[in-house]
Amino acid sequence: MKEQPIGIFDSGVGGLTVANAIKQILPGESLVYFGDTAHLPYGDKSAEAIRYYSGKITEFLLDHNAKAILVACNSASASAFDTLKKEFQDRAPMIDVIDPVVDYLATRNFRKVGVIGTKRTISSGTYDAKIRERIPGTRLVSMATPLLVPMIEEGFIFDDISNAIIRTYLSHDSLNGIEALILGCTHYPIIRNQISKFFNFNIEVVDSARIVSMILRDTLEKNNLLNDSGRVSDQFFISDYTPYFEKIARMFFEGEINLRKADIWS
Repeated sequence: MKEQPIGIFDSGVGGLTVANAIKQILPGESLVYFGDTAHLPYGDKSAEAIRYYSGKITEFLLDHNAKAILVACNSASASAFDTLKKEFQDRAPMIDVIDPVVDYLATRNFRKVGVIGTKRTISSGTYDAKIRERIPGTRLVSMATPLLVPMIEEGFIFDDISNAIIRTYLSHDSLNGIEALILGCTHYPIIRNQISKFFNFNIEVVDSARIVSMILRDTLEKNNLLNDSGRVSDQFFISDYTPYFEKIARMFFEGEINLRKADIWS
């Protein structure tokens, strides 16, 4: 099983930020990635729909011999992770992108923290509940930022349009005085520098990608699943072709990638 790939999924390009972090921390591991571009963004879907999509994708990744599953999507982590664990944890270790971030924040001493994410992630109250339970001394301010995912998926980054949208969201009075901002969507690290710049680089911008990758490494070590063969082969699947997905994937993974369309819904 050591040579089998790590399974990762997201609604689109966002999970590539996690896949890229995994490659930096675990360069000897193979990946099988699924971007559900046919249904993005997950943030405006119902919890039931997200659970259905997530279940089908997890089955697909396991059928492609994934030795572990990383839910690289905050909306899916908030709405579907508990269901996925019950159904699939006996087949492979399961990791989400919310619990590792909450555990990380518990090691810090922030008095006020903000979190931005999709409508589904924020309305689920998952971050609020977990932080209240784990870090009762930290005040959390939550804000839905639904325009950011389609903005990123359409390629509007590092321009006047993206700067205006980011400024409109982050200038809200509720975020005044925050000491850290959780990027509650794996798309958001793509615009991390713009977000940091808005705050004049004076707060910690908490990016789940590296945090989750470290947890994945620990999980693989614990289960004796680290690939030590020296053989690596990555696969990338999407449910609908988008030129921007391929552009971002090539940016993260340099050069040619094995990108294929997979219709798993029919």
